Amino acid sequence: MEEIRYEDLGLTKEDVLAMYETMLMARRLDERMWLLNRAGKIPFVISCQGQEAAQVGAAYALNKDKDYVAPYYRDLGVVLHFGMTARDLMLSAFAKAEDPNSGGRQMPGHFGQKENRILSGSSPVTTQVPHAVGVALAGRMSGDNFVSFVTLGEGSSNQGDFHEGANFAGVHKLPVIIMVENNHYAISVPVELQLACEKVSDRAIGYGMPGVTVDGQNPLAVYKVVKEAADRARRGEGPSMIETLTYRLTAHSSDDDQRQYRTAEDIEEGFIKDPVHLFENYILTNEIATDDLLAEINERVMAEVNDATDYAEAAPYAKAEDLYRYVYAEGDEV
Repeated sequence: MEEIRYEDLGLTKEDVLAMYETMLMARRLDERMWLLNRAGKIPFVISCQGQEAAQVGAAYALNKDKDYVAPYYRDLGVVLHFGMTARDLMLSAFAKAEDPNSGGRQMPGHFGQKENRILSGSSPVTTQVPHAVGVALAGRMSGDNFVSFVTLGEGSSNQGDFHEGANFAGVHKLPVIIMVENNHYAISVPVELQLACEKVSDRAIGYGMPGVTVDGQNPLAVYKVVKEAADRARRGEGPSMIETLTYRLTAHSSDDDQRQYRTAEDIEEGFIKDPVHLFENYILTNEIATDDLLAEINERVMAEVNDATDYAEAAPYAKAEDLYRYVYAEGDEV
């Protein structure tokens, strides 16, 4: 992990620990969801493990009270920072009526929360890119100086929506940050069979925007480049493309077996570069916190995960008669 002084980024020790706690919350929630899935209590998990540093580093570089985010399905770290709670996410995993994303109608990972400016996602990958660009255009037209931030996987960068959205953002110099979380696999397809160019960020020049590739295992490195992109966007200088290099520590989803297409050495390399452990080492080495304080943070996070699990498991499912809510206009909505 590249050594970056947090002070040089304008961050405090408290900021660094807050980033760490959000990363840890994403990891512990994800781990609990896998256990619940294997126990037959929730139907599906699509994991953030290995990508928390990129997500949290980026989210902390944005203004969570003003900017809009269009996350993709792995982005627990992004939505946690922007205001979703452990209970919110566990309610979604259990598909309960209180699920703020969709009332239990959508699969986990389909985030959406208007009050926290989290744009609703859908199952077809990359559709969030033109949505984020459209929000940026709306902000430009209304005179609001916010940034629209969108994420996706490197496999999704080969879809038409990515190119159309990026091109429109570049032509109109919109305040958009497109962040590609490159975990090296589009389900089972390795990155060398996805791209003809060396890096996803090499594509940025074709859309008239700067492109940068950064170590996605280092939240401070990601914070730095996203902060620079956000400042650039707020100055009216247009969009940026950021590629974060990460490792996917789990199978694509709970319905996948990555041992069918990945070597044991490949999987082991990811665990050696586990961003949560790397950031813990950074914190201890730089005397930002002690082992005891990190243990306290973990205990606090686990208490919240346990509470969220118990709450969501006991919460009611949606009523059958609610099936058509939000599908057809009702009463004075006509």
